Amino acid sequence: MPDIPRLKAEFFKALGHPLRIRVLELLSESEASVSELLAQVDVEQPYLSQQLAVLRRAGFVATRREGPNVVYELADQRVAELLAIARQMLLDSVTATRDQLRLS
Repeated sequence: MPDIPRLKAEFFKALGHPLRIRVLELLSESEASVSELLAQVDVEQPYLSQQLAVLRRAGFVATRREGPNVVYELADQRVAELLAIARQMLLDSVTATRDQLRLS
């Protein structure tokens, strides 16, 4: 029987980097080549490629070749939903903290 908690931990570990989260957010909006992603993030190409490889191995992104370019897209659109839920949870937490500070 698979060790579900360990598999979940590995799943979330692949999400545990700010650049990977940013790339997934960008890919939630539209597919993109490495050069298109580079124009939107402030990192060097080898570092971005390294992080894209992590996301690809974890199954978060899929690729296809278009001539000389590799185009990345979300492998599963539920990743966009997961990111949206996380964003809303964070906003709710910040709002609750702000409200508590106003009351004190």
